[in-house]
Amino acid sequence: MQRNLFYIVFLTIFLTLGNLKTYPQELPKKKKSFASKNQKDTPKKEVVTNPKSTDTIKLDSIKKKKPILEGKVKYKALKSAKIDQKKKLVTLYDKAELYYQDIELKSGIIIFDYQKNEVYAGRIKDSTGALTQRPVFKQGNNIVEPDSIRFNYKTKKALVWNSRTNQGEFNVKAQVTKKENDSVYFMKSARFTTAKDIDNPEYYFQTSKVKMVPGKKVVVGLTHMVIADVPTPLALPFAFFPMTEKSRSGLIIPTYSDSNTRGFSLQNGGYYFALSDNYDLAILGDYYTNGSYALRFQSSYAKKYRFLGNLNLRIENLINSERGYPDYSRTNIYNIQWTHSKDSKSNPNSRFSASVNLGSSKYFVNSINQSNIGGRLNNTLSSSISYSKTFNSIPQVNLSLTATHSQNTNTEQINMTLPTLQLSVDRMYPFAPKDGVKKGFFKNINLQYNLRAENQITTTDSLFFKPKMFQDAKVGFQHSIPLSTNFKVFKHFSATTAMNYNEVWYLKTIRKRYDPAQNKVVDDIVQGFDAFRTYSLSFGLGTTIYGTFNFGENKRIQAIRHVMRPNVSYSYTPSFSKYYDTYDPDGTGTIRKDYTRFDGGIFGAPGRVMSNNVGFSLSNTFEAKVTDKDSTKTEPKKIMLLNNLNFSTNYDISADSLKWSPMRVSGGTQLLNKKMNVNFAATLDPYAINNTGKRINTWNIDNGGSLFRMTSANMTLNYAFSSSDVDDEKKKKDSQTEKNGGRKDDLFGSSVDLSDRRQSQFGEDNKNKEETPSEFFKYKLPWDMNLAYSLTYSNSNREKKITGNSLMVSMNTDLTPKWKIGVSSGYDFVQKGVTFTQLRFERDLLSWRMDFNWVPFGDNPYWGFFIGIKAGVLSDIKWDKRNQADRVIR
Repeated sequence: MQRNLFYIVFLTIFLTLGNLKTYPQELPKKKKSFASKNQKDTPKKEVVTNPKSTDTIKLDSIKKKKPILEGKVKYKALKSAKIDQKKKLVTLYDKAELYYQDIELKSGIIIFDYQKNEVYAGRIKDSTGALTQRPVFKQGNNIVEPDSIRFNYKTKKALVWNSRTNQGEFNVKAQVTKKENDSVYFMKSARFTTAKDIDNPEYYFQTSKVKMVPGKKVVVGLTHMVIADVPTPLALPFAFFPMTEKSRSGLIIPTYSDSNTRGFSLQNGGYYFALSDNYDLAILGDYYTNGSYALRFQSSYAKKYRFLGNLNLRIENLINSERGYPDYSRTNIYNIQWTHSKDSKSNPNSRFSASVNLGSSKYFVNSINQSNIGGRLNNTLSSSISYSKTFNSIPQVNLSLTATHSQNTNTEQINMTLPTLQLSVDRMYPFAPKDGVKKGFFKNINLQYNLRAENQITTTDSLFFKPKMFQDAKVGFQHSIPLSTNFKVFKHFSATTAMNYNEVWYLKTIRKRYDPAQNKVVDDIVQGFDAFRTYSLSFGLGTTIYGTFNFGENKRIQAIRHVMRPNVSYSYTPSFSKYYDTYDPDGTGTIRKDYTRFDGGIFGAPGRVMSNNVGFSLSNTFEAKVTDKDSTKTEPKKIMLLNNLNFSTNYDISADSLKWSPMRVSGGTQLLNKKMNVNFAATLDPYAINNTGKRINTWNIDNGGSLFRMTSANMTLNYAFSSSDVDDEKKKKDSQTEKNGGRKDDLFGSSVDLSDRRQSQFGEDNKNKEETPSEFFKYKLPWDMNLAYSLTYSNSNREKKITGNSLMVSMNTDLTPKWKIGVSSGYDFVQKGVTFTQLRFERDLLSWRMDFNWVPFGDNPYWGFFIGIKAGVLSDIKWDKRNQADRVIR
């Protein structure tokens, strides 16, 4: 029976393998066992059951055997698929592929031994005799590229020669690899590196033995570092590398530094906490031998489709010199940065965002841990936290809460609103139909309701978040109900008319009185609720005028289009002198009535005199239609000559003199393919001034001058251009300079976070770019340049002086595909000196990076050198040397 069974199984395999071709096929499973011939000839026996007994007589049967293969086998080969029935071998040659369960194998030659349950794969020789088509073995997410492999698909064990595999950021190559099971590999004479070319790496770590658990860990024995195939004395008796796609907690190795005023130091050392998939925490610190120290807490958080953000808290205790010396000083500084954004898809009717940058005014000047170049040159720190919600009622209601902060780092003055409440009810049209067009005076009549409440605080850096800060807070509420409509006049004129009602509530007011002890008028704070109410009227009339100057379709400039938008407005606000109070200015009984108890309030005070003004404004745009240089295009090209050219002035009907206000002129345009932005503005006063610089009721032209007297003017010019190999729209996102409150570009230099040197100081990832030359000789030199020019003129008191005249420039270029250099500098023509200057050099060493950052002169000259491995898993292998000039704590 067993012999017959063997012949039947063999015949089945032979018929199955006999149909093999070069396209994908399957080796079927063995579906069932076969009975013996004698059993087939024997008639069925009935089962006899004794009702008084549970004994039964069953048919004889043969126990089913396990199938030869536990799954389907798919394979193909380009040239041949040879079957050896005696040796139970299937040989696939040239671009062979084999698929079995979760195993994928591609190689030059594959030998499938289904008797031993083994697969052999290796390379083949091409026409030149070189070995090609290295095996690629894939099981699950693990990929191995050896020279040859022997694999048992029953026991899952394998023996691999010259294996190449990738584990996270590591590339590993071993002479011999033994696969014990699905989760454990043993390697002999292995090298591992983060270089892309594992066969010819620029550096690697050589070890005699390795135990690797894919996706979990790599444990190595005696290991030494090899750079450019030269062994180094850097060695470790053993090492452990966690290999996981998830973040893991661990130590952050500090860097060594020294300072003449603070001694030796360890910087940027600490611990990283991988708290969860949604948030983490890094605690970093510095310590100096003179007692100075710094702490930094950095956390990032995110929840998919909900929100994301990061929080940084920095505290530094800086000691300058030694106690007892005349230059000894000690100061505490801090800085808080927080960004938060909410995904609009989580709740379209509710929004929350935060952008916070606050702290000590001198933090970016005195901090020595970071190269805070952009923050040091910025004079303002600003923050904003806002929440808004929309109620989809009829009419719609919008509610927002905002907390703002503005801090001048020079004067150390801080202005805050904690918070600002805004409530607005959407426009209501009481005379308009629910459906249909709103047309005409009455149908367009609409009204709104707006509420604005503020708690405003003005303080200084030294009083920040101290009781004195809250004692001087100002609280106010402003209610406004605007009523307006619009309509057409003579078809071509648009008219608007409006009436506005305001009501202001204060919780503090003032009362002026004469103090004999101080011999002056003092302001007493009166606690309690008080309010005033005002109203105003306004009317506006405007139109749009189009003019076209045609020069002919065969001309380079075919036409110029001029669009003018003149507007005349009238506003009236009556006198609210009833809110003005009397006081004795000198104690002699003299009564004056020139102040109101609402002076100094958040939303101002009611006016004592009537306002009756007529405003005039004119805006212009100029556009040209030119023949396109591209002869294949039939349509002319439109070019904007002037984006805007605006004139505005005001005439006060109720004033006794100086009825005309100075005329404001402003304009802007874009030149050179919209790469150059030009903006200018000027103030023209028609009245003359006396010897003290005060305006008099005499026309300037009648005083021997021109029609208008230019009191101030300014012009700014920004030009960004680059070679064709550089993307003009490329911006540095989330750079350290921008986080510290500086510019997005590098006109004020590039800031580098010294606690994380994995990123390039040029704001981009260094990638190995291999270009195939398409010409006999072609030398590419990518570059980019930013220019910023500013000119300010002042003549308010006949000084005719240029108060500001500076040029700033930043340039970056690639000298070679691996060398980058950059410079940021400028010149102040008024002060006659070079402005802040920074030089940047960087060398891409494939898996390493080397850079040099130098500020040669100024208040804080500085240089820093860095060389290290780019990959995060080995980012602690580096040499970072910085030198800073001795600073004086300000």
